[in-house]
Amino acid sequence: MKRISGISLIVLAIIMLFLGWKIQGLPPAVTGIGFLIIGLNYLKS
Repeated sequence: MKRISGISLIVLAIIMLFLGWKIQGLPPAVTGIGFLIIGLNYLKS
């Protein structure tokens, strides 16, 4: 279950980073970085 959650968070992080880059907005990019860190921690454990 953690593996599925980690992969889902990484996919969501990529989408948020792309959205932040596309609209030149900081909040989606920061959220994407946070989701990426959490997702990688889920996959690591």
